[in-house]
Amino acid sequence: MFDRTFNNTDFGKLLLRLSIGGLMLFHGVSKLQHGYAFVEKMLLKSGLPEYLSHGILVGEIVAPVMIVLGFNTRAAALVEAFVMVMAVYLVHMGDLYSINEHGAYALELQALYLFGSLAIVFLGAGRYSLGGSNGRWN
Repeated sequence: MFDRTFNNTDFGKLLLRLSIGGLMLFHGVSKLQHGYAFVEKMLLKSGLPEYLSHGILVGEIVAPVMIVLGFNTRAAALVEAFVMVMAVYLVHMGDLYSINEHGAYALELQALYLFGSLAIVFLGAGRYSLGGSNGRWN
């Protein structure tokens, strides 16, 4: 009975998708509400074109919705992972080897989103998704 109840990789994939995609969506909605002009400044400071800042909308709204729904999940998770790499590069490089005041890794949230997204890339969406478990990008 234990195996039938708890040996469900498709349900585990669903939980991973809901947590990584769903929680990232809050960041995107916040940027829609309060703006993301600060990203343009970070890009310019790094010598990159400011129009790339609109990638935030794709990486923090479109991709998370696709991850949650399980539609082209691997591609969406790859986009989300790239956005996290850029966030660390543009904003958090100074904290890369830091511990916060509570003794935790300073970039634990960014690491969770990055590696959670990469896990989704390698695991796929699973059966409980719009795309199902078939297809290259699901």
